[in-house]
Amino acid sequence: RMADRKTKYIFVTGGVLSSLGKGLASASIGALLEARGLRITFLKLDPYLNIDPGTMNPQQHGEVYVTDDGAETDLDLGHYERFTNARMGQVNNVTAGRIYDSVLRKERRGDYLGGTVQVIPHVTDEIKERIHLAADGVDILIVEIGGTVGDIESLPFLEAIRQFPVDVGRRVCMFIHLTLVPYISHAGELKTKPTQHSVNELRRIGIQPDMLLCRSESELGADIRKKIALFASLPIEAVVSAKDVDNIYKVPLWFESEGVDTQICEHFGFDAKQPDLTEWEQITRRASVTSETVKIALVGKYVALQDAYLSVCEALRHAGFHHDCAIDVDWVDSETLESDATARQRLTGADGVLIPGGFGGRGIEGKICAARVARELRIPYLGICLGMQIAVMDVARHLAGMDGANSTEFDPETPHPVIDLLPEQKEVTDLGGTMRLGADPVKIHPDTRARELYGEAVIYERHRHRYEVNLFLRKRLEAAGLIVGGTSPDERLVEMIELDDHPFFVASQFHPEFKSRPERPAPLFRDFIGAALERSRERSDHADIRTTSS
Repeated sequence: RMADRKTKYIFVTGGVLSSLGKGLASASIGALLEARGLRITFLKLDPYLNIDPGTMNPQQHGEVYVTDDGAETDLDLGHYERFTNARMGQVNNVTAGRIYDSVLRKERRGDYLGGTVQVIPHVTDEIKERIHLAADGVDILIVEIGGTVGDIESLPFLEAIRQFPVDVGRRVCMFIHLTLVPYISHAGELKTKPTQHSVNELRRIGIQPDMLLCRSESELGADIRKKIALFASLPIEAVVSAKDVDNIYKVPLWFESEGVDTQICEHFGFDAKQPDLTEWEQITRRASVTSETVKIALVGKYVALQDAYLSVCEALRHAGFHHDCAIDVDWVDSETLESDATARQRLTGADGVLIPGGFGGRGIEGKICAARVARELRIPYLGICLGMQIAVMDVARHLAGMDGANSTEFDPETPHPVIDLLPEQKEVTDLGGTMRLGADPVKIHPDTRARELYGEAVIYERHRHRYEVNLFLRKRLEAAGLIVGGTSPDERLVEMIELDDHPFFVASQFHPEFKSRPERPAPLFRDFIGAALERSRERSDHADIRTTSS
């Protein structure tokens, strides 16, 4: 029947409180449905008024995830790409700011023919239009609504998805609500009241959930599920125990054991094959049998919120899966590294030093100290985006004799601007969406560590930056020992740098973490962790020798 071939829609909402894991739940559902042979994609609807998260403080919002087509998006799109083969882009993340911007531009053009512009129908129609746009060419679109049911900001989105089944048919839509069942220790019991209130709030808006994903520390018993099912007007099997797991890549396996994908297929009438989860089982098995641990000092300025470096941490874990080792991330606030001496003391015990991307001058000198310590003590070093620029500044100051070398981002009057804006960037006034964004080709030079890492002459990697290595000073830097391992195809932009006679000192202007996957770690992270593991083993051997000698 034609109705069976229509795109189906899963709407994922959250209740009680934020940070319950709607993104991971959505990604895990997508992974299961994809494993059943269905074509899936995602849409994240964010209720904040920013056009995109590109100009938001990472310590408030977490990292900005960048797609191939240059969209600056919510970090949940990183979960979607890491868990599935779906590729995200501009169409897959829509904010309230973007919705209102579009509506108001239409009003200014006269598209509404002088009518009064209102939340209903104009804003809700715009939201529904974006849902239809994201659904093109797939069997199932998974729509995650940001925020928590009951928030004023989320109401237009919830109203839009309430209307959606009226337009396309109730059997084409499924509502999944993520909620919390807390354990109250002094009472010694799980409490269902927050979930009851959350479901009632959703019903008050006009949405009856088809499934509840109940977050809890441990698995819910049959009595608790039966109680929730009664108040939510659901069959007991539709009340899913979404218990805490020690590895996020176990969530699809747990959902499958709870019958989540089976219920979804039954709801939509899909006659889909059983999911092949062999790859997921292998990943989680390798993660659980690690016998070695490497300590990575992550030197940044947003370390107060670990989500600011979420993709970096996941890429480290992926490399750990590859080498059968656990990753111990040592969060180092670059502002605490006031001198080479303090940096040396702080970082000597690390198996690897990683400096990720960032913006602004705070903590920059501490990062330069960290790069110098990694270089001089032969600690494996990986620099990403700003981390590459930091390495260039260290080489310029301490190997090339360029005292005071800096980026014009941090010191416009520096005598040696080794990092500077391209001429076209100097005319830019708006901050949002004006950087170098998205996937660009990178030419990997022969006979370099970079070529050894990637094994290809040209790769495509994602960028998010404004400043570049100053080509006018490139020859002086190379004469001091800096090796340019990758450039843009026209050689105008430096994309990768490295140092010879070092266990691993490599940095990239692009962000390899955005393309890393649990079964396929990014080559830069893979070999960085490999070098860190070698250092860890050497240090362990030396410790054993000292112990034996004493």
